[in-house]
Amino acid sequence: MTVSNRRPAGPIRAVIYVRISQDRTGAGLGVDRQREDCQALADRNGWNVVEVYVDNDISAYSGKKRPGYRQMLADLDDGLATVVIAWHNDRLHRSPLELEEYIDLSQRRGVDTHTCQAGVIDLSTPGGRMTARIHGVVARHESEHKAERVARARMQKAKAGEWGGGIRPFGWGVPTGELTKRVDKATGEEVEVPVLDMNKAVPEEAAAIEAGHDMLLSGGSLNAWVKWLADKGLTTTRGNPIGPQEARDYLLRARNAGIAIYKGEEIGKGTWDALVPEEKHRAVVAILKDPSRRTTPGSQPKWLGSLIYRCGRPGCTAFAYVTQSGGRSYPSYRCQTAHGGGRRASTLDEYVQDVIVERLSRDDAQDLLLPGPENIDVSGLQMESETIRRRLTDVAATFGAGQISMPQFTEASGVARAQLEGISRQLARAATQDPLVPLVGAPDVRKAWKAMDLPRQRAVLRELVDVTLMSPRRGRMPDGGYFDYEAIDFRWKRGKA
Repeated sequence: MTVSNRRPAGPIRAVIYVRISQDRTGAGLGVDRQREDCQALADRNGWNVVEVYVDNDISAYSGKKRPGYRQMLADLDDGLATVVIAWHNDRLHRSPLELEEYIDLSQRRGVDTHTCQAGVIDLSTPGGRMTARIHGVVARHESEHKAERVARARMQKAKAGEWGGGIRPFGWGVPTGELTKRVDKATGEEVEVPVLDMNKAVPEEAAAIEAGHDMLLSGGSLNAWVKWLADKGLTTTRGNPIGPQEARDYLLRARNAGIAIYKGEEIGKGTWDALVPEEKHRAVVAILKDPSRRTTPGSQPKWLGSLIYRCGRPGCTAFAYVTQSGGRSYPSYRCQTAHGGGRRASTLDEYVQDVIVERLSRDDAQDLLLPGPENIDVSGLQMESETIRRRLTDVAATFGAGQISMPQFTEASGVARAQLEGISRQLARAATQDPLVPLVGAPDVRKAWKAMDLPRQRAVLRELVDVTLMSPRRGRMPDGGYFDYEAIDFRWKRGKA
């Protein structure tokens, strides 16, 4: 290549640009080495380096914004320097569009490009620009080929059920007893760390995942599980508190059921320990992804019947909720439409709990339980699910080969996905626990009731009985008090009173 002889009078001002695509250690050692070589090149030529631009751990091929590179272009456009030094031309560009922008700027501002490894890139001549473009195409091909190899390797790992790397997933990672070395990002020093077996479950974390599934399947809330995790002293694998979003993500992971995922699609069974049965996983996913489930933050119910008890005033279909408005010194249930008087919340809830406990303590309480899932063939459904998923893969391959049309592909895949949704609903039924199960047959029903958190108590109330607050009588009641128990109407959803 021909070296450009366009040189301004006086010392030549140069800038250095360094970049590394992937800094696994975070120590920046790659860019430091590049900078040393570039500075040595400047010193040999007697150039005055006025600025160094660094983009660490950013790929030029990925399309991510490179702040250092963009700032360099702006400064060159302002006339800061007339020479750019890079370790290699592929450190500057791996995109033809970026290269064309750089060529245009170099021609307008008289900028020369020098590299430590590839020599001078003369963009002032047609031959030099052609050479730069050829290098750019080759670099682009190498990046695409590398990306393809990485993607293929990841897919093979996923199909084999192997761990794909990254942050340790909550639930897995038992020390093998061996040590490996890595660079500490904070200090830059090499330290020894234990090697983890990502196929083995961590007992206390696995138990936590199972407890979260059981809570939701028996009517509990996600927030109740978050509190349970905090009470147990459990954190994320990075040591941070587990919030509602992290908790939700943990429960939605197909990995919990030993299912391998690639690009969001299930591709088979993994080689790691499953923490919960597949039917439990699919049931919890159905609960958390239910469109009717409220996901916006807000106050959690603090009373048993809030927005569950119904108003019994003729013509009203609203629910009752607890309020302290109207100058009362105690919380009371009132209709949402604000008509009628209030009912002391603590007295009403205590009475409803007594009625529920008494009903579930009878000898015939077993008759109140819903039929179990024994008639659901879980293993058969799972096999059918695998068959349909293979069919989806085959249909996609057939379409990719051009053997079927887009309408045919859409119809075939739509039918298969609808069948999968039906199977998931059946598996969810097999795992969903009747909220009455912990109470029916318990040696002490009242003690079992009190051991439940409020969300599960409310689930029992919803499943078992409709409570309607009728208009109370005025004055003192026959028992000497002022609470009209006869104005509380119970309509049992299961069994008889």
